[in-house]
Amino acid sequence: MNIVALGRGHTDALIEFFGRLPAGDLTLMREDVTEPDTVRGWAARPAHWVALDDAAVIGFAAVRPLPSWSDHVGELRLVVDSAHRRVGIGRALARHALTDAIRGGRRKVVVELAADQEHAVAMFGSLGFTGEALLRDHIRDRQGNLRDLIMLAHFVDATWSSMDAIGVSAELGLEGNTP
Repeated sequence: MNIVALGRGHTDALIEFFGRLPAGDLTLMREDVTEPDTVRGWAARPAHWVALDDAAVIGFAAVRPLPSWSDHVGELRLVVDSAHRRVGIGRALARHALTDAIRGGRRKVVVELAADQEHAVAMFGSLGFTGEALLRDHIRDRQGNLRDLIMLAHFVDATWSSMDAIGVSAELGLEGNTP
């Protein structure tokens, strides 16, 4: 598996990837990822990555900067092919995205998940994310069922020792120093 920046040459494979996602995963995507023009538009933007198995996309991550007075915050989005989950691909993508967000000057990175995604919550927790908010009945899935949404946050300055422990500071070349 390789993690690479999303480029124009990956968009068709990424469109295929989103087409393979179960309906439950599509519910948690903010954009209509089944719309090819949406996916193609991401290729020109920074901070979008794909995990590749040969030429096939098996995972996607992005960090979107929030606007205006929250421009120090990035929102991390992550999805992994259901056939490739729980083998470290999501963790590798999340860690890559977090590292890039810190390099880009983000002081806080947030991720929103369905509260019942216990494995994803635990994985983000191992990367220094902590609970920030629980929004009850905030997500309506495609069958009309309501689900809780949890927001996790990684506070860069406050969790620097955690970043040392997971090796992010070494990746940034900043061991022992805050960014």
